[in-house]
Amino acid sequence: MSAGVRAGRPHHGRRDASATRTFSTLPFVQEIEKNNNHMLPSRSQPGAITLRVAMQRYFEVALYLLVLTGFGTLASTGGLDLATMLLGGAAVLFRGYLLATRRRLLIPERWTTVLTVAYAAFYLADYLFISRGFLNATVHLVIFALVVRLFSARRDRDYYFLAVVAFLMVLAAAVLTVGSMFLLTFAAFMIVAIGAFILMEMRHAAAKSTVHATESRDELAHRRMAFSLAGVSPVLVLFILLGAAGIFFLLPRISAGYLSAYAPGGELATGFSDRVQLGQIGQIQQSRAVVMHIRIDGDDRGRFDLKWRGGTFSYFDGKSWLNPEKNPPVIRSQDGRFELAHPQGKALRQATKPIHYQVLMEPMGTNVFFLAPVAQALQGGYRTIAIDHSGGVSDLDAERPVARYEAASDISTPDAEQLLSTTEEYPSDVVQNYLQLPALDPRIPQLAQQITGVSDKEYDRATTIENYLRTKYGYTLQLPSRPQPDPLANFLFERKQGHCEYFASAMAVMLRTLRIPARVATGFRGGEFNDVSSQYLIRASDAHAWVEVYFSGYGWVEFDPTPAGSALVPTGWDRAMLYMDAMASFWREWIVNYDLGHQQTLALAARDNSREWFEKFRHWRERQYEFLLKAARRAHGAITESPGRWSLRGTLLLTLMLLSANALRLWGIVSKRQLAAHPERFPGKAATIWYERMTRRLGRGGWHKAPAQTPAEFAARIDESELRERVVEFTQKYESARFGDSAEAAQRLPELYEEVLSATRAK
Repeated sequence: MSAGVRAGRPHHGRRDASATRTFSTLPFVQEIEKNNNHMLPSRSQPGAITLRVAMQRYFEVALYLLVLTGFGTLASTGGLDLATMLLGGAAVLFRGYLLATRRRLLIPERWTTVLTVAYAAFYLADYLFISRGFLNATVHLVIFALVVRLFSARRDRDYYFLAVVAFLMVLAAAVLTVGSMFLLTFAAFMIVAIGAFILMEMRHAAAKSTVHATESRDELAHRRMAFSLAGVSPVLVLFILLGAAGIFFLLPRISAGYLSAYAPGGELATGFSDRVQLGQIGQIQQSRAVVMHIRIDGDDRGRFDLKWRGGTFSYFDGKSWLNPEKNPPVIRSQDGRFELAHPQGKALRQATKPIHYQVLMEPMGTNVFFLAPVAQALQGGYRTIAIDHSGGVSDLDAERPVARYEAASDISTPDAEQLLSTTEEYPSDVVQNYLQLPALDPRIPQLAQQITGVSDKEYDRATTIENYLRTKYGYTLQLPSRPQPDPLANFLFERKQGHCEYFASAMAVMLRTLRIPARVATGFRGGEFNDVSSQYLIRASDAHAWVEVYFSGYGWVEFDPTPAGSALVPTGWDRAMLYMDAMASFWREWIVNYDLGHQQTLALAARDNSREWFEKFRHWRERQYEFLLKAARRAHGAITESPGRWSLRGTLLLTLMLLSANALRLWGIVSKRQLAAHPERFPGKAATIWYERMTRRLGRGGWHKAPAQTPAEFAARIDESELRERVVEFTQKYESARFGDSAEAAQRLPELYEEVLSATRAK
């Protein structure tokens, strides 16, 4: 902009070169100069283009922030690969640098066409060979279109295209995540989007307008426009979110799982399938990612330290545990429950320590239900499930992935005397499935015999092997540097350290060499209790494997030969993260998995709370009525006994009430009298008081002042000459005191007022 325009004056001299370049680099101005020359203001309208230039500047900033928040929302999901995040992020940040320094870097249009055609071929290769999926390949396409359009935007349609791409990135983020961070980033996106769309419409209206007035050259006015936009956008977003929340919670909903087709897989999914290879659980334990939240009814202090079993395995081939048999599906009962306890198991043991709990799974791509042993019943929005002969429970409903479910378990454990009294007679199915062994290193059965010695009780043998492994071997998450042909023998006789899978496999195999039925169970143990949400926070690092041993007459009993690790000491930051986890858990529970069941829960809670509130209000009203009734009876008795004294008290109380009600009015009267008595202290206010007194007195004499009359006009219309002279003199002193703040003139007003009164009486 030229110096003359910047100063707010018409420019009559040479155009400043740098200002000309600044004007020419603004695409909106280029578009106006190219297509709408008839719309430009004339040179006689100084600074008329300033508002449009400022509007264009704000629009470019808002559009860039829209793109930035859209890309940030997508990047926060963790669904972008490293190369895409680095390249796309670098391009967006470089565009921001150019915008901040008011520089432009535009790709020629012919190169834009060439790049677009070239990427169409690359997209096919990406879909088939690189990403190998529609979603990731499409996300790459959106990021590419964003980068190209960022550096080739020249026309309004290019800006509209960037806004659409930003929205598509937010839409892709909604597909890739179910985290609470999406709500925060989406709210930021909406705030920026409202400002950008308002500016977009303002630009469009300005370009189409046929009437052009001289625009403000005040830069502060332009900044106030920006501040107004920045202030109104959050308010509009708040109302939008409130309206959407009402619709969301009240509209009938049917949950069919949240984007189950795009649920991420990986180690968690394969580590808890029907086949587990030695080493997989150790890989899962490397991660601190949250897997699930568990709330146990009545537990608000974290009193339990339980294992959450995902599956048990019967067949061992020397390197992997698996369940070769597939069981038929289980159909839920009419009340929506799946009965999990086998009739034979019910006969063996009665539930003596039942618990009921709710599980909220993160989208980890597994169909396994994690349950506390011994599971009795399962309830959730699933049509069919399967229970294998080892007790593992899996979901067969492909349309409803494992997300939220309730279950009941019996966590009672037998004492040592009960287990020592059991016999070694096993059912045929137990012998068939849980004594199988592959070809073993001969040192393994020898070690089992050496450890157990001459003990003839299966419980003594199990506890002896369990304690031996706990005390003689070390725990580590470091996996072998290369695959071992016999990983179990390598663990027992060479490395002598490993993670839970090796300890559990070693114990189960050694027990089987002693003809004691045993199996390996996998799942999670313990977890961190969040006292904010009263939930157990289960992470991938809590993944675990342990052993279950069969005892005749009782059933399966768990043993854990893995040495106990050191507990982490919570820090201040960990405490803050518990609050974040509670918020994320609420988001997953009541937003992502919100369905008809949650609506019924809310409706019942609202009904119960309203009834409770009504009952409390009714009781409060009854108490108040009784209190007032007793007070009235006491007052009636006291007044009856001493009517004179209570009459005096009532008169005093009534007087105080009247004085209190008119306190402000009385204070105003006293203040006016003080001002009138000492007009030199506040000449302006005192002059107003004396003039009002004078006009009221003349009004009672027949000379009324009209609201439209000035004091001078009113004085001139008085027909009595002597009275008119006094009023004119009073008016002069009034105006001098009222508008000139003259203390001397104000002091004369009481004297002149008396003269006006005398003239009125003379009349």
